[in-house]
Amino acid sequence: MTAVRCPKCLADDTKVIDSREAEEGSTIRRRRSCPVCSHRFTTYERAEEVPLVVVKSDGRREPFDRTKLVAGVAAACKGRPVSIDEIVHLAEAVEDDMRVQGGEVASRAVGLGVLDRLRCLDEVAYLRFASVYKGFDAASDFQRELVLLEKMQGS
Repeated sequence: MTAVRCPKCLADDTKVIDSREAEEGSTIRRRRSCPVCSHRFTTYERAEEVPLVVVKSDGRREPFDRTKLVAGVAAACKGRPVSIDEIVHLAEAVEDDMRVQGGEVASRAVGLGVLDRLRCLDEVAYLRFASVYKGFDAASDFQRELVLLEKMQGS
């Protein structure tokens, strides 16, 4: 653990006199006191989040964008009985899963994560998303996906 230096006298050994959550729990606010000069000051601790990068099929890399994911899922859910809160929750869950996998994830993994959750949320939205994600270009593609969907529900 690194000591926090006093901003006034630069003494190395300051003491924490109070700790509280701040910014809805994402930050810890600490009141500190310097035993050398008695100066009191505040520090904030935040967890450092590693950026999540999506590796596209052509090798390009771009930052993960949850709003882009929400927009894609919302388009698939248009006119369906799926709330925006459910869509946002789905996107957050997919992002959490991707973060567990590491700093870089394949776009395919993101798409499969969406499909897996969307299948449980709304079958029509699932088929819509799958048709774009998997590039359906014939009615037989929908038929094949329906058979897969029915098999998944049977297991």
